[in-house]
Amino acid sequence: MKNLKRLLAGVLAISCIFGTVGCSKDEGSGDSTSDDFVPTENIAVDMADAADIEAIPEGAESNIKWLSYFDINPAKGSAEKRTDLSLFEEKGGTIEYIRTTSMKKYDDLATKVLSDDVPDMFWYEQNMTFPCNVVQGMFQPVDDIVDFDSALWSDVKEAAEDYTINGKHYVAPVKFEIQSVLTYDTQVIEANGLEDPYQLYLEGKWDWNTFEELMQEWVALGDEENIHYGVNGWLHAHIFHSTGKSLVEYDETTQQYVSNVNDADLERAANFLYDLTKDNLYYGDWIGQASDCFKKNILFYAMGTWASSDTHTPADGESWMCVPIPKDPNSDVYYQSSTPNAYMWVKGSTKSEAMKCWMECAKIVNTQESYIQTNKAKFMENNPNWSETAYDLVNIELLSDKFTQVFDAGYGISTDLSNNDAASNPTKEAIIAYMYSSVSKSDEETGNQYTWTQLRNTYSSKIQSELDKFNQEYKAFLEADSNS
Repeated sequence: MKNLKRLLAGVLAISCIFGTVGCSKDEGSGDSTSDDFVPTENIAVDMADAADIEAIPEGAESNIKWLSYFDINPAKGSAEKRTDLSLFEEKGGTIEYIRTTSMKKYDDLATKVLSDDVPDMFWYEQNMTFPCNVVQGMFQPVDDIVDFDSALWSDVKEAAEDYTINGKHYVAPVKFEIQSVLTYDTQVIEANGLEDPYQLYLEGKWDWNTFEELMQEWVALGDEENIHYGVNGWLHAHIFHSTGKSLVEYDETTQQYVSNVNDADLERAANFLYDLTKDNLYYGDWIGQASDCFKKNILFYAMGTWASSDTHTPADGESWMCVPIPKDPNSDVYYQSSTPNAYMWVKGSTKSEAMKCWMECAKIVNTQESYIQTNKAKFMENNPNWSETAYDLVNIELLSDKFTQVFDAGYGISTDLSNNDAASNPTKEAIIAYMYSSVSKSDEETGNQYTWTQLRNTYSSKIQSELDKFNQEYKAFLEADSNS
């Protein structure tokens, strides 16, 4: 794993293909207010302009074959077209949708790469895309079509280094998304005399300890007929990552991916999560949106902010707020997990002009101020009960250089370690994801909650064997690439 410190204040994570938006605020001093935050200016990004994007040259292939389980083109009967697609069409391009499924996407991609019907473009996903399917020969570098020193791409140049092999870039982020935030109902906080998490955050006090204390206070206010819980949702991996570490990391010296399961900080995170569950602070069942979580008397909902916006947005009269996953109290740095939105260039595709144009169109709508404001206005119109401050927090501050983003290499190693779609266990989690989440699970036969020691003893050898196998493939890829 390589930890990144990225200057992304000029990049807004707006209008994701899945409509993810949320809110948060960076750690600040006790006298900070919500109006104090001013994003770091990135002059190079501000200079980028859609007029500078070159049209696809006359005579060049202009149709991009897009293999995915979702379409970039508007649905039938829909008059609304994505901004990046509209701009791409103005530059002479078209997108041809080749349908696959989430479960079959990599199988279908491999089949097509080996055929004479190679698609051009594929969606980056945390699970399996990098480095696994790069090493498997599914994708080609983007250096011929992306200039990371240009005004358009310079803001993600450092981040893109995390997705390189032999100095070649395979992922060009058009924006980043925070994977999970804690959403809560401010009216519940106020009505029960609890400290506001957002205020704790502004004061620099939002960490594991204050998070746990607040949940304990809330749970104590419940009774047998009206049980209170502290938190539900996608929390576990992000608590681990708040230490700045992950289960699999990349060693640049040896050029190998290594296991980190014996790390003391990860064990400390596991024990913290274990205690949350043991003390009935964690509610383990799946809940698909924030409003349903709050109806069950759960104080926090940990999830990507798709679950609190658009079709899941707060109703009239409701008031929600968010804070980041709490900071590790032993760290002076605020670490968090993020993921890039990016389009992979499929190996064998020769449509460099069309791909270059599309990548620039996709990037500019998340870079140029006029597009940013248009998308923000559209979001606020569709989510009238969100505050503008909340919108700016998640789309600017959490992606600023005040946070160090954690890239978890363990999600991209092998089928057994990384591919949830291929998992056969009851929770449909590959081993890395299962390790993160399972200190909140119990053995079906004994009913006893799993400890980190049990999980580590059970899976350490399997993790190491998968890494050994992958590192051999990685070494062969490096050698072949160096000789090509």
